[in-house]
Amino acid sequence: MSDVWPVYKGTSFNIWEPDTGVYYDSVNAASITKHLQQKRQSQSITKLSAFAELSQEVLRDPATLPCRRARVVFRDVTNPTNTRTIVAALIPPDRVIVHQAPYLLQTAGSVRDEAYVLGVLCSMPCDWQARRSVELHLTFDQLSLLTVPDPGEGHPIRDRVTELAGRLAASDERFQDWAAEVGVPVGMDADATSTGGGVGALCELDACVAHLYGLDEDDIAVVYDTFGRPGQWDDRRDAVLACYRRIREAQQ
Repeated sequence: MSDVWPVYKGTSFNIWEPDTGVYYDSVNAASITKHLQQKRQSQSITKLSAFAELSQEVLRDPATLPCRRARVVFRDVTNPTNTRTIVAALIPPDRVIVHQAPYLLQTAGSVRDEAYVLGVLCSMPCDWQARRSVELHLTFDQLSLLTVPDPGEGHPIRDRVTELAGRLAASDERFQDWAAEVGVPVGMDADATSTGGGVGALCELDACVAHLYGLDEDDIAVVYDTFGRPGQWDDRRDAVLACYRRIREAQQ
């Protein structure tokens, strides 16, 4: 464990970019670990705290603190006129975050479920949904209002979202343990092509998520045609539609 950890703020990460190199501060690892462990234990006795859902075995072990593992974070400060409204990412272990960069605490499910949720949050169909209501802050209350389609583990398109998100998120060796639990290798570039006929991984992800939302081709066109400036997302729309058609044909 390094003696000093970076303290992340909202601009410390971006979509599929876990570390921009811009930090709020740095902190002594031993001191912050002790503080966060004490804080977690005190909060766990409050029924409204997410930590209350964790077992005593987990709560007693500082090695299980969220900051010791890769986790999903998102920017609190945003608005519907930004290029993207939901800015979420998987950040490396041994990072501390400030209030403007909330994180998702996994209290149930698997790391594959975590990867799937990250994939949906980083997709443009989900972001389009958020842009209908989010103004200046993406709060937990607003996040909980977003619909996340979930046909269950084993569904081929859900599993593909999990795989794509896992590979996009696990960008280097810092995510080796997380990637192993998801069942993907590390080091996929967001601009890399997938196995789906040369379609970019990001476009394939959008197409898969659109299919899981039950969108048709007209719906998908609306998402991209109304997302930003006129014509801004035309190329991505066309690539997503092409991939969507292949997915639909494969399901027939």
